[in-house]
Amino acid sequence: MIVVDTNVLAYLLLPTAETANAEALLKRDPEWAAPILWRSEFRSVMSGYLRRKTLTFEQVCSLQAEAESLLAGKEYEVDSKQVLDLVRQSDCSAYDCEFAALAMQLDIKLFTMDSKLLRAFPAHARSLASL
Repeated sequence: MIVVDTNVLAYLLLPTAETANAEALLKRDPEWAAPILWRSEFRSVMSGYLRRKTLTFEQVCSLQAEAESLLAGKEYEVDSKQVLDLVRQSDCSAYDCEFAALAMQLDIKLFTMDSKLLRAFPAHARSLASL
């Protein structure tokens, strides 16, 4: 099992320059986990595609459902004190620190393309591009 941030999930489900890497990661380790926050972040990504009329309402709803299915049973609460401690130790947002906190809580790796996360938490964060 690995933790993935919202962007890695988006790379998997949307055609991007990182889609092949996200697909390779899923093949390598198909058990993905995330803090519950991922749902709101993914909805925000979907809303951008919807507002730009890049995707239809039906398409964004389908992608949201697909993402929820992929992470079903692997969504976790994180400890607020730990998240805030990670914020204190880094220049990462509280949102990003939720993903790092979960990786630490589960003692597994976090896959991301976020340079701040990669710099701040090298013991837990791995670049999607490193595959």
